Amino acid sequence: MSRVAEYRRPAPGTHPEYAHTAYESTRRRAPLCVPIRIAHTQSEITGPRIWGGPVNAAEADLTHFDGGEAIGERIIVSGYVIDEDGRPIPDTLIEIWQANAAGRYAHDADQHDAPLDPHFSGVGRVTTDAAGAYRFMTVKPGAYPWRNHPNAWRPAHIHYSLFGPAFATRLITQMYFSGDPLLPLDPIYNSVADVEARARLVAPFAQELTQPEYALGFRFDFVLRGRNGTPLEE
Repeated sequence: MSRVAEYRRPAPGTHPEYAHTAYESTRRRAPLCVPIRIAHTQSEITGPRIWGGPVNAAEADLTHFDGGEAIGERIIVSGYVIDEDGRPIPDTLIEIWQANAAGRYAHDADQHDAPLDPHFSGVGRVTTDAAGAYRFMTVKPGAYPWRNHPNAWRPAHIHYSLFGPAFATRLITQMYFSGDPLLPLDPIYNSVADVEARARLVAPFAQELTQPEYALGFRFDFVLRGRNGTPLEE
């Protein structure tokens, strides 16, 4: 049986630290001792796949739900999933979840004093095609308070979860929007120490993805591992 090589380790500062002083809740959940790095097993690297069944094409459109159209600024978010050598990663399951245009999640735990949208669930999923491409139609999420510190507001963002062919290939991260005045003040965004890595979490406006008279386009690519890897949440 041929040996399966381990994945390349990320460069220091690429991903958030377990404990980031400005991010209050990490003080309670971060490990007190230095984690012990355990080598990947062959089963972790080669499988098993943890999702199954076809993804409905309608799940890529978050602007329509429960018989109606969501309120807010329509946007298209699209990009590619590639490895550290630039090769496309097909058949990757991508899930997103986000607040609505008013900055509220459709979840019982969110009691923010902002209106719910009955026609916006805030969740969607797609699988990448042979070129590693994906595309979502959604609405731009609103900012919301989160009580981490006095007058704390989260910038507009979309949560992403990517599932590859094995347990060790999952990535969870957040996508932000360029020009957001809350970014310099956000402890979660700034928990990525490397400036260049942090910039990879910001989706630039993309004219080529914009649908005339309907929705603005934003480009957000994923690089799995390597020195240009997308920062992930451990």
